[in-house]
Amino acid sequence: MSPLLSALVLAPFQNEVDPNRLPIGRKGEQTVAVGEVTDLGKGRPATAKDVAEAARGKRFVFLGENHGTTAHQQMEADVIQALLDDGREVVVGLEMYTRPKQDWLDQWSQGKLSEVDFLAKSDWKGQWGFDYGFYRPVFEVARKFKVPMVALNVPRDWVRVVGREGYAALTTEQKLQLPANLGEPAPDHKSVFNALMGGHPMAGPRGDNMYSAQVLWDQGMADTAVKYLERMPTSPKTVFVVIAGSGHVMYGQGINGRIEKQKAGKGVTLVMIQSPESTKVSKGLADFVYVTKPVKG
Repeated sequence: MSPLLSALVLAPFQNEVDPNRLPIGRKGEQTVAVGEVTDLGKGRPATAKDVAEAARGKRFVFLGENHGTTAHQQMEADVIQALLDDGREVVVGLEMYTRPKQDWLDQWSQGKLSEVDFLAKSDWKGQWGFDYGFYRPVFEVARKFKVPMVALNVPRDWVRVVGREGYAALTTEQKLQLPANLGEPAPDHKSVFNALMGGHPMAGPRGDNMYSAQVLWDQGMADTAVKYLERMPTSPKTVFVVIAGSGHVMYGQGINGRIEKQKAGKGVTLVMIQSPESTKVSKGLADFVYVTKPVKG
């Protein structure tokens, strides 16, 4: 796990600014209960089936998780199953894997690898860092129904070098594999990033570079998803499910916002958070929110 990833995972537990209550998007707040999915637009409890129904006519479903949280990964599998039950042709994109590992995901979805071989050959431990057991429900439903899986992430050394030295440190070859609008201003995206960093982001060139790394991360994953749909045969029933950390999809400002700016299609977002009790969130946080109790360390 990169230092930047560690910072973003840990920051919500150190925040003075609550990243789940930012004044972005839909106005107002909603009290959400532990153990429930809530439809923030309608202000009522919901299910994985409701998420699938809300996705009818849409090209994407964005699932923002807390990594290594059993209930969150099971919800992801439930949403995928609900989409399949609704007659959708599902593709699943994963933050967990970088682009060079795509061949192993293809072989897994096609049932050509045992779990042991897949984990070894795809370098699960080196690529991610959380126990595979958390994610087994997602991978099992994909293999059962031969759902294509896509390695969304750009190589992590790209993110690290940008985090240290900025976009200029990327090679020409690397830049050619990325959208040209990486530096495009996105004030609300930066507000989400600042909140995830505790409300006190690092100032100066180092802080700018850390933010640039986050933009590269989000834009790179969005670009992978868009390019996959451009080059693969699809139909009106195709839906691309993005599984990533919640910080990459909150308020429609991360991967989802980048995809919408490219006019590649609209989506539905489910953000999963942790809280020991009922809590308030901004209605603009997502279309749906799922609250579970914090995982004990």
